Amino acid sequence: MKLGPAILMRVYISTTDKIDHKPLYEAIVFFAKQNGIKGATVLKGIMGYGESSGVISSKGWEVTEKLPVIVEIIDQAEKIHLFADLLMPMLEKSQKGFMVTYTNIEVAMGREGHS
Repeated sequence: MKLGPAILMRVYISTTDKIDHKPLYEAIVFFAKQNGIKGATVLKGIMGYGESSGVISSKGWEVTEKLPVIVEIIDQAEKIHLFADLLMPMLEKSQKGFMVTYTNIEVAMGREGHS
């Protein structure tokens, strides 16, 4: 990865959100890879709530495993903005609540690995 300015894009969704019968977070990560995005990571929260439901999700409080998920995606600004435009139809198709944020970051260290 090129060191220097980049954008951290965060997509806030839920573990129970689906698209085409598979987890939305999984679809987002594979879509990012297909579109040449440098990196994506899925983080599962232990508790949270959002505007779309207003219900606090917590593993200890619900029978189902509906927990908050953040998909973090990092790349150069131009690529992130183009990817966001491509991602929007997928998010809308899921018909679930979501939030997307951008944070300007500085990539300090990085090296491509070998399989």
